Amino acid sequence: MTPLLEMRDVHVTYATAAGPLPAVRGVNLSLEPGESLGVAGESGCGKSSLAATVLRLQPPNATVRGSVLVTGKDVQTVDWGQLRALRWGEAAMVFQGSLHSLNPVQRVGDQITEPIRLHDGSVSPARASERVGQLLEQVGLPAASARTYPHQLSGGQRQRVMIAMALACRPRLILADEPTTALDVMVQAQVLDVLTGLVRGLELGLLLISHDLSVLGTTCDRVLVMYGGRVVEQGAATAVFDHPQHPYTRALARAFPRVGDADARFSPAGLAGDPPDPRNLPSGCTFHPRCPRAIDVCSTHEPPVRWPEPDRPVECVRVEGAETAPGTAVAAGR
Repeated sequence: MTPLLEMRDVHVTYATAAGPLPAVRGVNLSLEPGESLGVAGESGCGKSSLAATVLRLQPPNATVRGSVLVTGKDVQTVDWGQLRALRWGEAAMVFQGSLHSLNPVQRVGDQITEPIRLHDGSVSPARASERVGQLLEQVGLPAASARTYPHQLSGGQRQRVMIAMALACRPRLILADEPTTALDVMVQAQVLDVLTGLVRGLELGLLLISHDLSVLGTTCDRVLVMYGGRVVEQGAATAVFDHPQHPYTRALARAFPRVGDADARFSPAGLAGDPPDPRNLPSGCTFHPRCPRAIDVCSTHEPPVRWPEPDRPVECVRVEGAETAPGTAVAAGR
């Protein structure tokens, strides 16, 4: 079966006045129908740059190397007509800020109708309106919401509209870039339930980006953890969240309180320091300046990929397990 999404040794570099800025460095991943894949990491680790390559949404100053395949088509090489059909029709994105993504002077129903009519000119206005009502109900909103303006809806309702819009042309792949940012915990859970329910019910593929590892641990099937543009750990979501192997993954897991853990509830652990400047990455392991377990070799040699268990590659010299060649990029796959 052809994966819905496959990335092979993807690099994204931005040309800036201060010199090249490598945002993504050698990422590999695959995503199958009915599967949800989470991408975790702090701001600046390359998550959004990675997602932008899927629909060729990177800015003009970006250079992409490697292959980005959506249902077997390399989106970096297809012509404009094929790319236009792929966007919305095969893959669609739920962006982070609904107020910035929705037009404030158009009713939400008209905004959902637009991609439907553009991608299928044979659809009548009445049929498109009927489809909009079905989509809104599918994400837990009344069909009458189509007549409202974005400012008349709550943050959670606007995110549901964004999900409905992403589903407008029946794509097989949904990309969600921090879709629950600025939402309270209860609304966040509701929005995530909508997304995961659609993945199961419609056999979609979901690529969910978040800085919150606890969200991905309870929502996704698999998780990739990125740092400095690289995938440093991956595996089954529950295993990565409950038993992290890489020191950075452990820090992410400890940064958020857990239900039932009294100590973590009142004093979640932080991580000292800041993510590295992509223009001036540290030698050796990119994480070593912040790592509490770093040893001398960490500052001089790129970390090997070790496998503490099957389907669980980790880029860290301190992890026990079978080892691949030092410096080999983590290959995200099944």
